Amino acid sequence: MAAPKPVRARAPQRAMRPEKLKLFTGNANPALATEIAECLGLELGVAPVRTFADGEIYLQIKENVRGADVFVVQPTCAPVDRHILELLLMIDALKRASADRITAVLPYYGYARQDRKDKPRVPISAKLVASLIERAGADRVLCMDLHAAPIQGFFDIPVDHLYAAPVLVEYFREKQFDNLMIVSPDAGGVERARAFAKRLRAPMAIIDKRREEVNVAEVMHVIGDVRDRHCLIIDDIIDTAGTLVKGAEALLASGAAGVTACATHAVLSGPAIERIQNSRLTKVIFSNSIPLKEEAQSCDRIQTLSVAPLLAQAIRSIHEETSVSGLFV
Repeated sequence: MAAPKPVRARAPQRAMRPEKLKLFTGNANPALATEIAECLGLELGVAPVRTFADGEIYLQIKENVRGADVFVVQPTCAPVDRHILELLLMIDALKRASADRITAVLPYYGYARQDRKDKPRVPISAKLVASLIERAGADRVLCMDLHAAPIQGFFDIPVDHLYAAPVLVEYFREKQFDNLMIVSPDAGGVERARAFAKRLRAPMAIIDKRREEVNVAEVMHVIGDVRDRHCLIIDDIIDTAGTLVKGAEALLASGAAGVTACATHAVLSGPAIERIQNSRLTKVIFSNSIPLKEEAQSCDRIQTLSVAPLLAQAIRSIHEETSVSGLFV
């Protein structure tokens, strides 16, 4: 008789208990983390982050996380290096405190624009940051609107990549613009703009530009007929707003009736806020993935929409081990 086949023991399934779901945050965007916690019916975990006199970061997890499913909400926005280090230290502290699973929730992923070696002797910073997050002890990552989707492949742990598009699309759908035209600010953003155009059932145009140096862009011409249309420029990041303002001028010079813009991440460096305020843009809509600077809060051309419910639903789905694919529609 043939020997009986060995029976493989099944790996025990994770027992998902609501009381084991915990949410922590650093100093990057506590308002967003608080809103996410409210959506989940939770209290934020107590983990004060302080600074020594010499600038070193000190933190301590002030509650028991043994066996918990922990989510750390920390966009790595300005000051980028400090917020990355806060994230790494918190992940390390949670790992050493025997958390069962640690998910780094990155509504904004810093260094994402340095995702390839496009010049001699330059780092691939996005890959380095991914390696640091893994090495610190994160078990998975939840992020939103990466500047380059292939960054997901820089991680050897599961990555859930969300988009703010459902929130932004719903806002513009309710506005019901007449003769709406979706505009990509460059060739690289065509896929993102096409997704908006499909959902809003609007045609699409592209701004052809030539970048001479970092953070400086020269608009060349508009591809598509925008005459008498209200143009909506779609982007993932608005940094110095130079490209945005020049793009709006090019569209208006081509006969556009008006120009609105939206982006997920309000980086808004340097003269960005002043440029937007002095521009001919009707409105610039952002998500609250990054906290608005004080000057931006007083700018009547800038408005934010909350992505906290979207992130909260993703966190709930990850915790309960259900699909997050429904969040992409």
